[in-house]
Amino acid sequence: MPPADASTDAGTNSAPRAGSSTEDTLDLRLTDELIALFGDDAPVTVPGPVGGGLLDTPADWGAVTTSAGVFQLVPVRIERDLPLISRWMNDPAVAAFWELAGPQDVTAAHLRTQLDGDGRSAPCLGVLGGVPMSYWEIYRADLDPLARHYPARPHDTGIHLLVGGVADRGRGLGTTLLRAVADLVLEKRPACARVVAEPDLRNTPSVSAFLAAGFRFSAELDLPDKRAALMVRDRALRNLL
Repeated sequence: MPPADASTDAGTNSAPRAGSSTEDTLDLRLTDELIALFGDDAPVTVPGPVGGGLLDTPADWGAVTTSAGVFQLVPVRIERDLPLISRWMNDPAVAAFWELAGPQDVTAAHLRTQLDGDGRSAPCLGVLGGVPMSYWEIYRADLDPLARHYPARPHDTGIHLLVGGVADRGRGLGTTLLRAVADLVLEKRPACARVVAEPDLRNTPSVSAFLAAGFRFSAELDLPDKRAALMVRDRALRNLL
């Protein structure tokens, strides 16, 4: 589990923080390097595996077409992505749940724990229409400390999400992408029967986004750092919800 919320700002936090303006989005302007890498709508080619055998290599899952545009999970590279992700983590609306605000070293340590681990968690950028706009963690929930708090099943796969830009929140985008990523997990991980998430119960926009994306509310969980809503998307109900 991350140190805070499992799915902060899942695209449904409609109100920018007090005193914000359109300048909130200017902070997310890409560097020339990122524009060169993500600057068109073509699927991004990603070298090397992330997640390995434990996650069936999200780097190879490819792009999907959604109602919002072409979307792809791109494995994080610290040297390229740290400034952007750290900036998102320092947004008060995000920091309230992820608790990774501060200097870039704070976010870097969080990312390195996953990147240097055994592959049970894969940090990724969500790239929509060629633009990085969200941060994701795809993880083996059955191998995570979360499994101590609910009746986990083999290959349960978890999702953490934050939508980075204020302009991308509050218009249903998180719901669209949550459904797309859950579908990707179920398609690319045939051994996985359930996709799970554990947003903070206080984060009602996030819980609502999961419900709208086809997840069902399963239980309330008392986790070490929060009281969470266990959200589940079942393979068997995939086409019904």
